[in-house]
Amino acid sequence: MTVTREAPHSTARSLLRLWPYVRPVRIRLLAAAAVAVVASCIGLAFPLVLKWMVDGPVADRDPSGVWLGGALLLALGVVEAVLFLTRRRLIARPLARVEADMRADLYARLQRLPVAFHDRWPSGQLLSRGTTDLMLLRIFLAFPLTFLLVNTVTIVVGFVILLMQQWLLGLVLLAPVVPLVALCWKFEDRYSRAARTAQDQVGDLTTAVEESVLGIRIIKGFGRHHRQERSFMALSGRLRSTELRKAGLLGTLWALIMILPELAIGAALLLGVVQVADGELSAGTLVAFLSTALALRWPVESIGFLLAVTNESATAADRFFEVLDTQPPADAPEVPAPARPRGDGLRLEGVEFRYPDAPAGSPPVLRGIDLHIRPGETMALVGTTGSGKTTLTALIPRLHEATAGRITLDGQDIAELPRERLRELVSVAFEDPTLFSATVAENVMMGAAHAEEADLVRALTVAQAGFVHALPDGPGTQVGEQGLSLSGGQRQRLALARAVVGSPRFLILDDPLSALDVHTEALVEAALRDVLATTTALVVAHRPSTVLLADRVALLSGGRVAAVGTHHELLHGNEEYAALMSGRDDHAFQGGPRR
Repeated sequence: MTVTREAPHSTARSLLRLWPYVRPVRIRLLAAAAVAVVASCIGLAFPLVLKWMVDGPVADRDPSGVWLGGALLLALGVVEAVLFLTRRRLIARPLARVEADMRADLYARLQRLPVAFHDRWPSGQLLSRGTTDLMLLRIFLAFPLTFLLVNTVTIVVGFVILLMQQWLLGLVLLAPVVPLVALCWKFEDRYSRAARTAQDQVGDLTTAVEESVLGIRIIKGFGRHHRQERSFMALSGRLRSTELRKAGLLGTLWALIMILPELAIGAALLLGVVQVADGELSAGTLVAFLSTALALRWPVESIGFLLAVTNESATAADRFFEVLDTQPPADAPEVPAPARPRGDGLRLEGVEFRYPDAPAGSPPVLRGIDLHIRPGETMALVGTTGSGKTTLTALIPRLHEATAGRITLDGQDIAELPRERLRELVSVAFEDPTLFSATVAENVMMGAAHAEEADLVRALTVAQAGFVHALPDGPGTQVGEQGLSLSGGQRQRLALARAVVGSPRFLILDDPLSALDVHTEALVEAALRDVLATTTALVVAHRPSTVLLADRVALLSGGRVAAVGTHHELLHGNEEYAALMSGRDDHAFQGGPRR
């Protein structure tokens, strides 16, 4: 999915938004720009030295004067080189800081944005904003921004020198200015649109590569590598076409920017030669004039390149601020709990949820949800696939925001709790046991900010994750990206350990035993009963054995709670629940609730 936005209406407005990041290092950047301006203007002194040499020592056949002029040119060249080196040293560190600050802000915002945002945005689009786009902005601040100023000053100073040397020839060289300005104005909008398209397509390509790497087992297992290659080549071909269109636009502009000044220089040369032949102009002045004009070729011809990078940088800034402009849900300050007693457990009252991007008029995913899980009680949540179980569990830690109704923990509305405090109270084990490129211990202890070694050992015991001690470095073993070096059951047990490591007051488990074998499942269930006895829990269950961990069961059907009761009550009194449980061994249901 390409997340495309309208091309920016103003390149300058887009780039000015970088000012808060540039401001702390503005002194060094201005100093670097000033040094570059001085270095560039020193380059304009070369033609003046040549004029003196031609009209003086050369005309007078004075070898010592020629050597003096050569030494002066060498000295000017050394000073110019040292100044450009100084400029580079001035900007390297501050621009690295600007890029790091922007990347840190982008990452922090991505961490705070709701799950609904990440559901809508492909990961490759976000990755390209944090890597390619920020690198492009750093390059813009280091080179095009400075040299737009430097080249403008150089061109102005150069034309002043030309007009002072010979005003008529100077006016000839000024003739292309108006058509060049018109060309650049026409070029900007078309190129910025092409640049935005290309950057979005880079995001699509990044997404495709990421998905292929993470899903390599599926691709190889089903022999779909040729299909993935064709899909990748199609995306790559689209990007190639866009880049060629950009190159065509830039090539056309650059050709015109080069041709018009060259024609002007040719006309000035012919006119100057005639004036020298008529004695109206000295040979030294003509040499200096033409040398100055040639020195201005690069500043003029580079306009096309600098404008191209500037437009690409403006679209990169727009893409960066698209994420930063997305506001996370407002957090709530700590407020006193309402009048209900603290031992009220978990309540959902008239809860409704609709996805933000759902079509207008479509029914909500959840509606009229009323549930009360008493303190210390475990409730199983069952229902057919697509009934909204996982969505409901995501509302409690506010991974999604309920669109109506309220959810309370011990009488306090979760909307009035700061998210950090809420997620200290509520621990979650998701159906997809995601692990990070870190050690086993770091993955597990992510579930509690102040967990200690004893908590880690207890959590691994509850999750029957003794396999950890057989790993090369025990709990210090790196599990690799996504934890793919472990089996599905091992990953699920570590995810369960992460959920219980902090002894949370409220526990949300989304089908926590689905990847376990029967023997391990029984061991985990036995250990999990002790944990559930000390917390208030909501467990999404698909297996009867998991249902039996609960005191009561809530049946979710069509986005509503259709029935609540014990397993035996629903099994014998609710046809839909009985149908869900059908096909199982009847003796599996005889254990009853855990208390």
